[in-house]
Amino acid sequence: MSEQFIIEVANEQHLHYAEQICVEMEASAAARGTGIAKRSPDYIREKMLEGKAIVAYTRQGAWAGFCYIESWSHDKYVANSGLIVSPDFRKSGLARLIKEKIFNLSRTKYPEAKIFGLTTGLAVMKINSDLGYEPVTYSELTQDDEFWKGCQSCVNYSILMSKERKNCLCTAMLYDPKDKKPENKKSFFDFAKNSKILERLTNIKRVAFLGLGKDKKEQTEKANQA
Repeated sequence: MSEQFIIEVANEQHLHYAEQICVEMEASAAARGTGIAKRSPDYIREKMLEGKAIVAYTRQGAWAGFCYIESWSHDKYVANSGLIVSPDFRKSGLARLIKEKIFNLSRTKYPEAKIFGLTTGLAVMKINSDLGYEPVTYSELTQDDEFWKGCQSCVNYSILMSKERKNCLCTAMLYDPKDKKPENKKSFFDFAKNSKILERLTNIKRVAFLGLGKDKKEQTEKANQA
């Protein structure tokens, strides 16, 4: 499958993909009913020119996927943001290849930084886990106001702020390079063993924060009382 795509650090040759990337980011967020930080084509182009993005495209030149790096708190924290795959190539394994590439680029550019992510998708959680990320509380992420301002375009931003940036629908995951050193190495997070717990936690958040499933819950309780 990887032979179908060229996956590389983006540069000036890829600037023409920026508009399409932004359109797909917005459409994907709307389809999921959850938000991601909205970025402009100019912002995407800036990341490409800085060498802080990974782009994937077919050998015929069709755009296929994208992800970029953001750094916070004086480069102590790094986020691999905006992961998006073209609808034509989803469920092909391309997302994993892009995540691996952007993770390795982050480790090269910021070897001492903690790499973190926020996601509602179990598939992304699985990829993160395989790369060495661990689920963490929001308090372990950067507290840089500029990062959290990026959530303002998310449909769930009011929930985040009502929880004083301590919780939201997304699950926080963190890769800490210090934990991977032999003298500090922690036990590896077993995603396969804990995936049901993470899925249940996500569903609980959706019910608690959005009221989704509330009617079904009430019907079940009434049936049990009958």
